[in-house]
Amino acid sequence: MSLHVIILAAGKGSRMKSGLPKVLHKLAGTPLLCHVIDTARLLDPEGIHIVIGHGADKVRKSVAQPDIVWAIQEEQLGTGHAVMQALPNIPDDSRVLILYGDVPLTTSDTLQRLIANPATETMALLTVQMAFPKGYGRIVRDQQGNVLSIVEEKDASPAQRQINEVNSGIMAANASDLKRWLPKLSSENAQGEYYLTDIIEMATNDGIRIDVAQPDENEEVQGVNDRVQLAQLETWFQLRAARELMLGGATLLRPDSVSVRGHVVTGQDVVVDANVIFEGHVDLGDGVEIGPNCILRDVTIKANSVVKANSMIEDSVIGERAELGPFARVRPGTVLEENSKIGNFVETKKSIIGAGSKVNHLSYIGDTTIGRDSNIGAGTITCNYDGVNKFRSDIGNDVFVGSNSSLVAPVTIKDGATIGAGSVVTHDVDEGQLAVGRSKQRNIDGWQRPIKK
Repeated sequence: MSLHVIILAAGKGSRMKSGLPKVLHKLAGTPLLCHVIDTARLLDPEGIHIVIGHGADKVRKSVAQPDIVWAIQEEQLGTGHAVMQALPNIPDDSRVLILYGDVPLTTSDTLQRLIANPATETMALLTVQMAFPKGYGRIVRDQQGNVLSIVEEKDASPAQRQINEVNSGIMAANASDLKRWLPKLSSENAQGEYYLTDIIEMATNDGIRIDVAQPDENEEVQGVNDRVQLAQLETWFQLRAARELMLGGATLLRPDSVSVRGHVVTGQDVVVDANVIFEGHVDLGDGVEIGPNCILRDVTIKANSVVKANSMIEDSVIGERAELGPFARVRPGTVLEENSKIGNFVETKKSIIGAGSKVNHLSYIGDTTIGRDSNIGAGTITCNYDGVNKFRSDIGNDVFVGSNSSLVAPVTIKDGATIGAGSVVTHDVDEGQLAVGRSKQRNIDGWQRPIKK
């Protein structure tokens, strides 16, 4: 039996007090809905169907994934009504898993447990035990422990409100059963909506057994209705991510201050200091050290390299035993080879810094290739842009560039060359040559310094 996933994402989310549809608010740098889609894909479903309504066009554009099947809920008449909008696109002989676009952190392991029973005469329900279940639908069981129904809190009796097992809303059922049950739903309840939960009682009346699974942690089924709940889930997500990194062999000196907004892979004995942000895909090799207040986005850092405080690295590759910072900015397209060094207040872009080469202070290196064991003095810039086009600079092996030099691209400085401090270099420099490109100094006697009037 093939699996189809329906994700309900039509709600306005008025309590967010935002012009952005609720499911597009971000958790760990990713829209809530995209978390749910990513988890659904891990189940290898035949199809993913998303029911949208409020802000439908924004949601479509933000989730530009061509295999998504969209369904429109023109009026928000409840969860049962929402599921009905997606069912026409799902074959009768399918198993349907129903998820929610504002419940972002249910794990694939939990969902696998939920759908593990292939028997066609069952449906599955994800429930959770809560000490304070206010606001949730209660799970009503018979004396043998069989699930009979779900009662929404507004419709529950005082006795039913004492039940601590509550409905997460996540369930799995046969498409043919859903197509039979959902048209029978009634909106005669306190909310005036078509409750999806009412099909539980229909299932038991039809002799369908209700299997129950529960998540490892309650936060997995926590929904987001306002920004306070979003912040609470962000905190839980980050602590869970930090725990996974530490269990994988990384030392986080302040786990509560590290923020993971993507996917991080670490080798052994990685050390991460406070207030570090990881975005996109970050791969840290054995023995890498990341100082405080750094931002790493789509970066590979190889073994035993050190990133000092307050540095930003994006879309770059850092070789073994390299050193960066403090206050370095490494922009996209940078490659630092082994034993190279980028110092304080240095910015690089689309450049290769060769093995053993150093750019220690206050320099800009853009669209440049630097060979091995070269030294770039403080205040050096590569002038790579004429206002319209970009040009490259090529600096060879064992080159010494004196401080406060400007290399006007396109220019080639060959192996062993030296650039005198303060030079503006506009022509190629051959091997072993000294280039001095500055005006001749004059010392003027008797010069009168201006006097303030």
